Amino acid sequence: MIRILWLIPAIPVLAAGFIALLKRGQRKLAATAAIGALGVSLVMSVAAFASMLGNSGLQVMNFRWLQFGTQWISLGWLLDPLAAIMLVMVSFVGLLIFIYSIGYMAEDENFTRFFCFLSLFAGAMLAVVIANSLLLLFMGWELVGLTSYLLIGFWYHKPEAAAAAKKAFIVTRVGDLGLLLGMVWLYGSTGTLLFYNHGAGCLEHGALAVLVAHTTIGGMAVSTAIALLIFLGAAGKSGQVPFHIWLPDAMEGPTPVSALIHAATMVAAGVYLIARVYPLMSITVTPGTISTALQVIAWIGAITAFFAACIAVAQDDIKRILAYSTISQLGYMMLGLGVGGVAVGMFHLITHACFKALLFLGAGSVIHGCGGEQDIRKMGGLRRFMPITFVTYASGMLALCGFPLFAGFWSKDEILHAAHGWPMSLGPFYLGTAGALLTAFYMMRQVYYVFLGSRRTADEAAEAAAKAADETTAAHGHATAHGHGEPHESPAVMGIPMIILGFLAAFLGFVGTPAWPWFSDFLTGQTTTLDFGRFGEAGLLPLMAVSSLMVFAGLGLGWWFYGRKPIVSASQPDGLEQAMPPVFGALRRRLFVDELYAVTVVRLVRWGSALADVFDRFVLGGLAGLMALLVNGLGHIDNSLDTHAVNGGFDLGCRELATGGRWFAAWQSGRVQTYLRTIGIALIVLAVMLLWWGKA
Repeated sequence: MIRILWLIPAIPVLAAGFIALLKRGQRKLAATAAIGALGVSLVMSVAAFASMLGNSGLQVMNFRWLQFGTQWISLGWLLDPLAAIMLVMVSFVGLLIFIYSIGYMAEDENFTRFFCFLSLFAGAMLAVVIANSLLLLFMGWELVGLTSYLLIGFWYHKPEAAAAAKKAFIVTRVGDLGLLLGMVWLYGSTGTLLFYNHGAGCLEHGALAVLVAHTTIGGMAVSTAIALLIFLGAAGKSGQVPFHIWLPDAMEGPTPVSALIHAATMVAAGVYLIARVYPLMSITVTPGTISTALQVIAWIGAITAFFAACIAVAQDDIKRILAYSTISQLGYMMLGLGVGGVAVGMFHLITHACFKALLFLGAGSVIHGCGGEQDIRKMGGLRRFMPITFVTYASGMLALCGFPLFAGFWSKDEILHAAHGWPMSLGPFYLGTAGALLTAFYMMRQVYYVFLGSRRTADEAAEAAAKAADETTAAHGHATAHGHGEPHESPAVMGIPMIILGFLAAFLGFVGTPAWPWFSDFLTGQTTTLDFGRFGEAGLLPLMAVSSLMVFAGLGLGWWFYGRKPIVSASQPDGLEQAMPPVFGALRRRLFVDELYAVTVVRLVRWGSALADVFDRFVLGGLAGLMALLVNGLGHIDNSLDTHAVNGGFDLGCRELATGGRWFAAWQSGRVQTYLRTIGIALIVLAVMLLWWGKA
């Protein structure tokens, strides 16, 4: 399997190239090529996964790529349980999103281009997954960044979408700079960027021993410094504080893009990177201690989980709520990696991919059914119009909240259990527990606003206008005004992927319960046994009870603020806003983080740009102008010397030579009489001179 593993990302990339050559009207062929290519990748991913079931060892395939001097840069790909799980998740969830996109993007004139970008996006992420070289991973990593820019700004005619695409690209590049520096430092210290190379890879014992034995500024081990630089790249891609600001704005792209970015691909890449280089992240000078890198990852993850959950409680855009939810859940994944290890963080990544993709697809179904409306205050009562969307969305919502027995319950509880046993501090545990309560609260708020209660519009005048618009557009099936018209259920091509994901959101977590920890055992190569006695381990059941109480408390608070008193109008003040206006206002403004960046980082960059412009115009430009004047003056001097001295002297010499030639030529007439006359004159002159000298 390892010999053909490269085909898994290559096939979607080739499909993207093929679609790029199609005409705009060849919509069906474009969708068929993209879905078919990812379907083949899914089959091959399942085959790779099956090969790992019987043999959980590491398989690598390395090759020389580029030579400079006497050294070679090698690339390669690998297959291990971690890569196998990710391959199946990315290709499976991605395939469902591709199928869903057929219905969601059916009326878009750039349908073909959309599937070209989707296919390239999926191929780039699959390349990240199988890479056995940090350089190859970085190539796929940057291609993921490029395609995310293209997809977030897909509706480039909208200024908000264009701005969001640029913001995502620039912010993630800041983190990627750290990753690039860490990569260069790692190569300089170990001489290789291959992860595994029969004992000579940068994640194997020899290289790690070299890294941990050397120190840098402040006595920090080189391994820690490189690990923190790599984490910068992961934090940028996965929206960790303070790089989270790009992710909510990414909602400006089409909803399938949001589902793909927030569930299976881009944001998962950062978490996967930390899991892949975990030996580097966890190595310490003193065995048995917790590395500085893991401590930073744990704290950043915990802060992000709580911080984003706070902001989500006051948002009104259905997709923006889910965006902040994604940031929060990515924080949980990082927290899990920091306090529990690869299996803990990756289990939540896999379950989250299913229920978060479901929630975004459900949000897209709502937006599609409501004529483009995204403001939850202008919805309400949609469970009657969209029963399939409501049931599947409820499954995803309960999984996200960590409701008992749903997928998110098992993965989130495993993180909280590991955080509770973390010897460094209980701070991440408390932040994670508070985040769990807030998650249940803001999701309950969203469900009440969107699906429960009565149907709402902005106001009566808008409703009357909507009815008039309905009458004039009845022939087209529904009104086109955003937020108005009769809501309707999405077509089957959108509903079936939601049903499949809804099933996984409910039951996928059973592969990682304490009684049957198949997921962690698969990653570690151990044999799994069913043992309900594991629930009796010290502190496990009380922690599960506390976690469940937090969920019920959050759901109860959601009912108290939004279900106890029905929401009857879109202009009705939010229940939490009435209770705590200043707090709600700050949270609605996203705690003014963007404004803070605007008056600090952005202003500093603008000042720096202005300074660079002045330096370029007047210093460098002035020096260049001075050199131009100097060269021009020297040119004039050279021209004068050449014209008047060199050329004049040469011309004068030529003229004198010509005159002398003509004079001497007159003596060469060929007439004998002239020669005799000349000789006679010469003899007379000679005689006169001799006589004169004789007298003297």
